[in-house]
Amino acid sequence: MDAENRILEMFRERGALLEGHFILSSGRHSREYLQCAKALEFPADANALGRKIAELFADLDIETVASPAIGGLVIGYAVASAMNVRFLWTERQNGEMTLRRGFELRPKERILVVEDVITTGGSTRECIAELERRGGNVVAAASIIDRSNGKADVGIGRKALVKMDVESFSAEECPMCAEGVPAIKPGSRANNA
Repeated sequence: MDAENRILEMFRERGALLEGHFILSSGRHSREYLQCAKALEFPADANALGRKIAELFADLDIETVASPAIGGLVIGYAVASAMNVRFLWTERQNGEMTLRRGFELRPKERILVVEDVITTGGSTRECIAELERRGGNVVAAASIIDRSNGKADVGIGRKALVKMDVESFSAEECPMCAEGVPAIKPGSRANNA
């Protein structure tokens, strides 16, 4: 079994890869949902995934790891720990991704942005924009899972431990909606699931 399949199997074992009818935080519908918080409940799992991501960027002289809250916090911290660099995060305030809590950046500080799952890349792009607005030099991005199979554009180079081609649909084109299958909205932005 290859590395990607081992990670997906761990997600299934932890109840973090779900099948059904889901409304994603982007508003699109999908038959699959990844709840990375469940995959990262055990520190040993988070640390193992963090080391794997850190290894992908060992040659970039990263000074800081940053993540968009809340999904990226655990894995971002694990990656920073594996790299032995500091960790900080951005979070939404009045709908805008913001660097808060007294975090400051040095001019041109080399930053790796780490997210749990990338679907459209929206949160990652917002995080990058805020860090660059504050003078940081975001050199790369990473995620555990890339639901877009490489299609999501975050404006810089990025890598993922697992690339998936997860089909998603607009509500108007969703076959599960057409069949009357009830949809679940488990994402963190829309509710507290």
